[in-house]
Amino acid sequence: MKKVKYLVLIMAVLLTFGLAACEGNEEGFNTDSNITVYTRDTTSGTRAGFMGGIGFPEAEASDSVLVEGFVIKDNTGIMTSMQTDEFGIGYVSLSSLTNEIKGLSFNGVEPSEANVINDTYGLKRPFNWMVREDGDFPSQDVEDLVDAFIAFLETTDAADIINNAGAVALPATQTWDDIKADYPITSQDNSAVTIRFGGSDSIQKVAEALTQAFSAKAGNFVADHDHTGSGDAYKRVVGDQKDESVAKDIGFASRPFKDSEKEVNGVAIPEEQYGQLAWDAIVAIVHLSNPINNVTADDLRKIYEGTFTKWSDLISE
Repeated sequence: MKKVKYLVLIMAVLLTFGLAACEGNEEGFNTDSNITVYTRDTTSGTRAGFMGGIGFPEAEASDSVLVEGFVIKDNTGIMTSMQTDEFGIGYVSLSSLTNEIKGLSFNGVEPSEANVINDTYGLKRPFNWMVREDGDFPSQDVEDLVDAFIAFLETTDAADIINNAGAVALPATQTWDDIKADYPITSQDNSAVTIRFGGSDSIQKVAEALTQAFSAKAGNFVADHDHTGSGDAYKRVVGDQKDESVAKDIGFASRPFKDSEKEVNGVAIPEEQYGQLAWDAIVAIVHLSNPINNVTADDLRKIYEGTFTKWSDLISE
């Protein structure tokens, strides 16, 4: 009988300590913890789209307006951090979202391809491409393959690949088989030809899926991917780095090209040198243990400017 009393007493003590330890928690999540804020660098198209979308445009190109103690990482780095940092928040492309992190609804709308298409999800941005000017490629074969690849992007074949990779394809009606005869370069052996792809790392997953599929249809050319940010799409394709070792034949930007990126030395770039390949969404992400499921544009702005510094500012007890 005494053993039973002691057991009951021990259980009561443990329960008391357990309740005390849960104070300031929501289902074990300590809402009194500081928010760790993650962001991309100022050359990132994802950052530009995110900051503009939450009504904080002054933060697109300036770190000085951000909350003290923010952390800069690339797309992969932010996703990895959200898997381990229980109290962090960041943002990534919808095409990068995995089940190892929690993607938050924005203004009450779930981040999904369907909601991008029906235009109800607010943090939406274009995926764009840019190519070198005619005659400025390493070889005629590279130029002809790049022309064929851009044409491929407008087919239903490419649309399926883009959608499967997590972005949202533009409407398309023709297949690659409908137009491939217009690009005879694709019927020859191109295994010795390398095409250099770069720009936005948010687009890398989509770009790699597209090039893998198209290479098999175009003589097995080699696709060299080196994605370092949207700003490099212009610099390394037509800008001041186009003749350096980091030069690219096709560059991608996960944002609209700036007016300054549509000209070289004051001369407008022909419209056929750039265009859009898809739509994407930007998603605010947190650790899986975080109980929050939805944020508003105002919530995110207050987090990134430093008005909200603890999770209790967003999560009520």
